[in-house]
Amino acid sequence: MLLYLLAAFVGAIVALAAYIIIRKIILKGQKDEIIAKAEIEAEGIKNEKIHQAKEKFLQLKSEHEQYINDKNSQIKDAENRIKQREISMNQQNADLQRKQRDLENSKNNLKAQEEALSHKAEEYDKLRAEANKQLETIAGMSATEAKNILMENMKAEARTEAQAYINDTMDEARLNATKEAKRIVITTIQRTATETAIENAVTTFPIENDEIKGRIIGREGRNIRALEAATGVEIVVDDTPDAILLSAFDPVRREVARLALHQLVQDGRIHPARIEEVVTKVQKQLEDEILETGKRTCIDLGIHGLNLELVKLIGRMKYRSSYGQNLLQHSREVANICATMASELGLNAKLAKRAGLLHDIGKVSDEDPELPHALLGMKLAEQYKEKPEVCNAIGAHHEETEMTSIISPIVMIGDAISGARPGARREVIESYIKRLKGMEDLAAAYPGVTKSYAIQAGRELRVIVGAEEVSDDQAARLSADIAQKIQEEMTYPGQVKITVIRETRSVAYAK
Repeated sequence: MLLYLLAAFVGAIVALAAYIIIRKIILKGQKDEIIAKAEIEAEGIKNEKIHQAKEKFLQLKSEHEQYINDKNSQIKDAENRIKQREISMNQQNADLQRKQRDLENSKNNLKAQEEALSHKAEEYDKLRAEANKQLETIAGMSATEAKNILMENMKAEARTEAQAYINDTMDEARLNATKEAKRIVITTIQRTATETAIENAVTTFPIENDEIKGRIIGREGRNIRALEAATGVEIVVDDTPDAILLSAFDPVRREVARLALHQLVQDGRIHPARIEEVVTKVQKQLEDEILETGKRTCIDLGIHGLNLELVKLIGRMKYRSSYGQNLLQHSREVANICATMASELGLNAKLAKRAGLLHDIGKVSDEDPELPHALLGMKLAEQYKEKPEVCNAIGAHHEETEMTSIISPIVMIGDAISGARPGARREVIESYIKRLKGMEDLAAAYPGVTKSYAIQAGRELRVIVGAEEVSDDQAARLSADIAQKIQEEMTYPGQVKITVIRETRSVAYAK
C-alpha cells in the first residue's frame, strides 16, 4: 500500500512537472507570436507616422514658400513706392529750384521798378514844387496857408452837417421813444390785472358768546394781559357783540394772536401758562407757513435757485403792508409787470421778474434798520449771491444808487405802476397834501428860491433858484440845508431827494 501511495505521489509530481514544461513551451510560442504581431504593428505605425510627417513637412514647406513670396511682393511694392516718392521729390526739387530762379528774377525786376519809381517820384516832387511856387506867386499865398484855410472850411462844414444829423436823429429817437414807452406801459397795465385791497391795522376775532369773552379776559384780566405780553398785540374787548378786536401795526403779530386765540377757544383751557405755550407753538407754525408761502410764490412765478433766506423774506411779505397795500401782492404784481415790459423790449424777462419780486425785500428784514429799504435789499441780494443786474435794480428802484443795469429802470417803473393803481394804497388825502405843501413851503422860505415842487409822492423835492442870486457853490449848500431841515422838522416815509436847479440863460436878438 505504501508503495502504491509513493508511486502515485511520484506520478503526480512527474505529471505536474510535465504540465509545467508543456505550459512553458506553449507560453513561449504565444509570446513569440505576440512579439511578432507587435513588431508588425509597430512597423505599420512607424510607416504611417513617417508618411504623416512627410505630408506635414510638405505642407509647412508650401506655407513657408507662400509667406516668402508674399513678403517678396510687399518688398517689391515698397521699393516701387520709394522709387515713385524719389521721382516726385526730384520733381518737386526741380520745381522749387525753378521757382527760386523766378523769384530772384522777380526781385531783380522789382528792384529795377522801385529805382525807376523813385526816380519818377523825385521828378514829380520837383515838378510839384515848381507848380506850388508858381501858384504862390500867382495867388500871393503860401501852400501851408492855403491848406490851413481849406482844412478849416472843411472842418466847419463837417461839424455843421454832423450837428444837423445828430439833432435830427435825437428828435426822431425822442419822438419814437415817447410813443414806444407809452405803448409798452399801456400794454403792460392792460395785461396785468390785479385785485387791490387795502390792508387794515385791526383784525376782528369772532366769538360765540360773552362767556368766552369773559374767559379770554380771565380773573382780574390776567389772561388778556398774558396774551398781550406774549404776542405784542393790543386786545380790545368792548361792547361789540360777538367780536374781539386785535390791534397792531405788525400783521405777523396780529396773525399770531388770531391763531393763538382760535386754538385757545377751541381747546377751552385758557390760563397764562397755556397761553405762552400756544403762542410759542403758533409762532413756529407761522414760520413754517411763511417758508411755504415763499416757496409757493417762487413756483407760481417760475423763479428758481433763490437762497432759502430770500425765500423766507418773500414769505414774510405776506404779513407786511406799504400804505395799506399788501407787500407780497405788490411784489408779485411788480414781477409780472417787469416781465411783460422786458418781453416787449426784447430783454431777459426772467431776470426782470426776479428783480421785480425781490425789489422790496429790504422792508421785511430786521437787519440795519437805519438804511433805506432799497439799499438794504440790495445789500441782502449781494449777500445771497444774486446777479449784479438784480442787485442794482433793487438798490436803484428809488434812485438811491446809480443805475448800471438796463432792467433797473424797468423795476422802478413797475413799482410806480403797481403803487399808483387806484385803490392800491391808502393815505389820508388831507395829510398827504399837507405834507407835500409843507415841503414846498419849507424850501420856498430860503432866499433865492423862485419855485419848489414836491414830486414822486413826496420822495423828491425839486427847488428852482435864480441864477443871479444863487451861485453854484451856494446851490450845493442849499440842497444840504433843505435836506437837514426836512429831516429835523418833518415826518415822512423812506427818504426825500432834494434837487436844486440853477439855470443861466443868455439871450440876444439880431436885428
